[in-house]
Amino acid sequence: MRPSPHAATGLEQRLQVDLLGPLAATGARARRIARWAWIGPLLCMLVGGGLRVWHLDQPHQLVFDETYYVKHAWSVAQWGYERNKPEGMEEPDEHFTTGNWETVYADEADFVVHPPVGKLVIAAGEIPFGIESSFGWRVSVWVLGTLSILVVGRVGWQLTGSATLATLASFLTMLEGHHFVHSRTGLLDIVLMFFVLVGFWMLLLDRTASRRLLARKVAALHGDDPSRWGRVTAPAGMALGPWLGLRPYRWAAGLSLGLAAGVKWSGLYALAAFGLMTVLWDVMARRRVGVLRPWAAGLLLRDGPSAFLVYCGSALAAYLAGWAVWFRTPDAYMRQWAVENPGEGVTWLPAPLRSLWEYHVKMYDFHVGLVSDHTYRSSPWSWPLQLRPTSFFYETKTLGQDGCAVEKCSKAISSVGSISIWWVATLGLFVLAFWWLTQRDWRAGAVLVGFLSGWLPWLSVQHRTIYQFYSIAFEPFMVLAVVLVLGLVLRQRWGVPAVAGYLTLVVLNFWWFWPVWTAQVIPYDAWRARMWFDSWI
Repeated sequence: MRPSPHAATGLEQRLQVDLLGPLAATGARARRIARWAWIGPLLCMLVGGGLRVWHLDQPHQLVFDETYYVKHAWSVAQWGYERNKPEGMEEPDEHFTTGNWETVYADEADFVVHPPVGKLVIAAGEIPFGIESSFGWRVSVWVLGTLSILVVGRVGWQLTGSATLATLASFLTMLEGHHFVHSRTGLLDIVLMFFVLVGFWMLLLDRTASRRLLARKVAALHGDDPSRWGRVTAPAGMALGPWLGLRPYRWAAGLSLGLAAGVKWSGLYALAAFGLMTVLWDVMARRRVGVLRPWAAGLLLRDGPSAFLVYCGSALAAYLAGWAVWFRTPDAYMRQWAVENPGEGVTWLPAPLRSLWEYHVKMYDFHVGLVSDHTYRSSPWSWPLQLRPTSFFYETKTLGQDGCAVEKCSKAISSVGSISIWWVATLGLFVLAFWWLTQRDWRAGAVLVGFLSGWLPWLSVQHRTIYQFYSIAFEPFMVLAVVLVLGLVLRQRWGVPAVAGYLTLVVLNFWWFWPVWTAQVIPYDAWRARMWFDSWI
């Protein structure tokens, strides 16, 4: 972030340093570091995007749940709603991938259990490239996955004020396998992750901007005189502290997290957790600058009410906007429910919203009742260690097929994360918990909130059929946990060689798993060697 154009002096500068740490630095050196905090992540984004776009169109088959989302996205693009497949139709995916896509859609609407935003994102790639292009099926998620490499780095900068750690955050994301696979597959989950991550970033930007403003206004109340700050007799206005304005970054965070919920409802957990976190940040900031009643100001009389209206209001607006295509399409699923069922449901709502409410009730019933056996069903307890990766694609090849040089080969895409990152991050979460409990370091707490908001809710629904690939939603916070721990390591005398050795391990890990992330034909024994821990669960 560029230093503020307002030149802070006296008490204001002192308060900014106290509130913002390294981000309060000014001068030529600070500007140079801030530039590198952009350059490093941008370079990682470019390299990571290049790695992810390689053979993006392969395989030219619908991979795993692409069978739902790619087809539904094209249906929304064509007719404005998701159409069902013809009753009794066999091998619809084969018809779809060979260009005979019209035959896989019936005239009736399909009951889909996720809001439209993720499918609209996928459709944005399908429309310009055409549905015959498997590149078009996946290009939108590639764009968001690539951009998220940069965003993780910028989040790292806002957390630490270190260009080195910001670049490390992007570097690790660039080489993280779970992120890599999702960036190349037309599923909803990396779209969810992207909007959650951007929402978190916006709240960090809001934290920085609001604390700069708080320092300026508090300094003005004291006449910018450091000798007057902290006296027993506080100046007028310090009982609750100053109002911090409309806070546009908080609006942006609400919009992004509302879109996250518009991809999958699990985005609501991040919305709630991050909302509480940002208000607590305000309370702590007011307390730090000497506000006499920081809890009353932060929760009730200053920040809390405006945060609720701005943050939640913009999230609701974004969520409903995501349903715009459903509202304007009469044939969409349950769109006419209110007309067909007068006097039922939430009768005080307008008919379109009453129909949408009933649709949501049906979606909720589906989600809480989804229990079935599946080969790749997994427990969320195993997700941080990536012990039960979901197989997105698998074919057996024999001697002479697709370059197979042995009796039996495998061609696979497995959504297994880089264990050099996930396993270290799992240990790092315990380090962050101890760090927060003993030091009350806000950065450790923020990363823990990001992780827990994506992981903890799944513990309450373990009876459902759930999969490890859902963990992509909190993957950036696993990376950030590693980065914060690396920051601690770099403070040690032996820190630089230790981190260099670790990064070498990450690169080797990426090379080792590359064949099972990109559907390369390799001997079965080589595939089994890479998936050895899969047999533990």
